[in-house]
Amino acid sequence: MSNTTDRSDADLHDTAVDTGLQHGKGRGSTRAGFAVLWVAIKREPGVFAVSTAGSVLFGALTVADAWVLGWSTDNVVLPAFRDGEVGGGLLWAILGLFLGVAILRAVGIVARRVGAGIMQYRLQASTRRAVTRRYLALPMEWHQKHPTGELLSNANSDVEAAWGPIAPLPMAVGTVAMMVIAIGQMLVADLVLAIVGLLIFPAIIATNVIYQHLAQGWATRAQELRAEVSEIAHESFDGAMVVKTLGREPQETERFAAKARELRDVNIRVGRIRAAFDPILAALPNLGVLVVLAVGVSRVTSGAAAAGDVVTVAYLLTIVSFPIRSIGWLLGEFPRSVVGYRRVDAVLRTTGEMPYGDRPAPVGTGGAELRVEDLGYGYEPDQPLLDGLSFVAEPGRTVALVGATASGKSTITTLLTRLVDPHTGVITIDGADLRDLERGALAEQVAIVPQSAFLFDDTIRGNVTLGADVSDDDVWAALRVAQADGFVEALADGLSTRLGERGTSLSGGQRQRISLARALVRRPRLLILDDATSAVDPEVEQRILAGLRPDGGTGEGGGTTLVVVAYRKATIGLADEVLHLEGGRIADRGTHADLLRRSPSYARLVNAYEHSSEQVT
Repeated sequence: MSNTTDRSDADLHDTAVDTGLQHGKGRGSTRAGFAVLWVAIKREPGVFAVSTAGSVLFGALTVADAWVLGWSTDNVVLPAFRDGEVGGGLLWAILGLFLGVAILRAVGIVARRVGAGIMQYRLQASTRRAVTRRYLALPMEWHQKHPTGELLSNANSDVEAAWGPIAPLPMAVGTVAMMVIAIGQMLVADLVLAIVGLLIFPAIIATNVIYQHLAQGWATRAQELRAEVSEIAHESFDGAMVVKTLGREPQETERFAAKARELRDVNIRVGRIRAAFDPILAALPNLGVLVVLAVGVSRVTSGAAAAGDVVTVAYLLTIVSFPIRSIGWLLGEFPRSVVGYRRVDAVLRTTGEMPYGDRPAPVGTGGAELRVEDLGYGYEPDQPLLDGLSFVAEPGRTVALVGATASGKSTITTLLTRLVDPHTGVITIDGADLRDLERGALAEQVAIVPQSAFLFDDTIRGNVTLGADVSDDDVWAALRVAQADGFVEALADGLSTRLGERGTSLSGGQRQRISLARALVRRPRLLILDDATSAVDPEVEQRILAGLRPDGGTGEGGGTTLVVVAYRKATIGLADEVLHLEGGRIADRGTHADLLRRSPSYARLVNAYEHSSEQVT
């Protein structure tokens, strides 16, 4: 059996290119559905071969039942009516034939079902891994344009839908073989009766074509609605505090319920279409059997056919109805499968991933030198947010970014950590362009602490280390610098205290300090604080910032290089250099005291922040 665990995303992508599925809704779902199946077969040829062999064995032995039944009719049943007795040897022979066929058929069923299950789950697992790797490779800009619910739907329900036909696939392939064998035997038994029975096939094909046409659009809409329902649910969970504190539970419930009802109605529409066609597909073969029996009785009466041949053909036609139904099940999955595959394939085809170089992390001790030259960036191509931004943070020094809302402060922090790349300009650490560093090298040098501290439902130690091999002594050292050791020691289980989801058992300031300790335990040479101490008392904040520098805040350098997005005067005053941002540019730079003296706009800004903080207090 083949293994898709190590199959690269490029392999998945290239195979999809070959099928031409990227052309969207222009192709019929039947043709595109078979293209999806071909992708699956190419990825799992070994498992498919085993499951199909089991299905073919089952089909062949099911047809053998018809031969046994016909042989028994001619050699046992009719002689018994004619002679009034049945030989014991013949009864044992019939029993042995039926029993042997049944056992071998059971073996085929097991091989078919186990193989189909393995094939389906392997394909789902490998595709989910490919989608997840693609998510990780794509830049933040792409993620910001795609709702979380859509991403969850791509990795879950779309993947399941894409490989939905795999479960009936081996059965359908095996029963096609069974149908071919059965038709051949029907033609051998009685040509006229076989032709009469096979007249149902054009009707079955037409029925399937009509079904695919009617179901395609509704199946597409159902997959879209699954993503929308997932997105609403995700927003409600994330915004639980807002929803509850503002009393919006009824409105949020109704918003979710309305979309869920729409999804229900679309699924019901799809179900009704399928419910209308499934009985037709089941009835057509039975109608053929009745016609064959009617014609067969006439041919037996006239002496043109033997009774055993009529029984054989009628029974084979009932057998043929099973392959027809199984193929119908397969085709019935095609509309949803094609939609799911196209949605997944759209993710795998997405370009714009962030490339990495082959340069290792700069070697050094103490703070790193950060240099920003002529930086330009904008979330929209024609609306630049940052333009011509240049500054240098010397090793061990602290640079504060101060500016009004939407002046680009947080955007600068995402650029410095290479969550996104600048449109123009260069960012270097110790002379190395961030784009030239190999994957993971930047994380060895730089850490960021955002304003919104995210904590996992784990212990304090787990939240600080995030699985890294860090000793308890180092964890406590990071907690002391972050001024978090006091309240952690007061907890009953200390570092082993388990926090609730998102750290809800801690205050906002405590969560920020745990988040800061998480960054410090990695001993970064460049530390970026995006208003990371906003929920901490000013006195504690000053102790934290002073503790980040071995010089105790004297400005002599030597410790971690700090870039701080700051609002409080006390925090800004600790910086060696302040960059005043206005309109995506550096309006002025210097020490806090110098800027207060010579820049009225800077003075108004920081005084307004201070006044606002005092009012809140």
